[in-house]
Amino acid sequence: MAGNKGRRIVLQDRDRHLLSELGVMRIIDREMTKLAAGFGSTTQVNTRLLELTRSGFLRRFFVGSVGAGRKAVYTLSPKGAELVQAKFGGIHRGAGRLVVSDAFVEHQMAINQIYLAIKYRPAPRPGVHLNRWLTFRQSISDGIKLTPDGYAEVQTGEALRPMFLEVDLGTEALSEWLKKTAYYLQLAVSGEFQRRFRQPQFRVLVVAGSHRRLANIRSTIAKSTDKVFWFSTLSIINRDGFWSPVWLRPSGDQRHSLL
Repeated sequence: MAGNKGRRIVLQDRDRHLLSELGVMRIIDREMTKLAAGFGSTTQVNTRLLELTRSGFLRRFFVGSVGAGRKAVYTLSPKGAELVQAKFGGIHRGAGRLVVSDAFVEHQMAINQIYLAIKYRPAPRPGVHLNRWLTFRQSISDGIKLTPDGYAEVQTGEALRPMFLEVDLGTEALSEWLKKTAYYLQLAVSGEFQRRFRQPQFRVLVVAGSHRRLANIRSTIAKSTDKVFWFSTLSIINRDGFWSPVWLRPSGDQRHSLL
């Protein structure tokens, strides 16, 4: 298959799978590519990412700084998005440029860590797997102004556990969490969730970028409810695992597993 820069590449099933996953995740780095596409070595994944970039299926740019180090990240090109009919195409950054402290990139990469943990990291017992993942372009409904970072339906044996995801890196006021909490409670009691998602109930997973931020969000939400919400941080999830007892409820200090 000819690329748009005169390069030729034969797309493998693994390549198509990676491009499809990028349609969900929007942006990846080398380690995410290893996990999602099953590459065994750093050399192998670096070579393939370069080939896909030169053939016009991926766009590459860099995050970080020259002094502190930088790393390559990849997104779908228009050609790659068209190939896999991605609803979410690439992001609007100049290919090859250095992007420093890009809030969108940091937030999306954090969402991707959770998505990959649910889908590709081993679960503690058989029969646990991701059934469905949704990404939202707009609010859930006209009356419920929520645009979650993700929605997962996880099969755990005979039970199906619906979970919304909210990743908070400290870029919005805590007052926004009062609004979000009210909308999630409205979604739970109004029947709107049952009508739209065909499931009886849901959880909201709140993943914060720091322990202090997590404590502030928990305190804010606890003023309204002690139900629905589960809390953790990116660092704890990355250290101990998504399915481990790393989750707090709005009140109390005991950590729980989602299973």
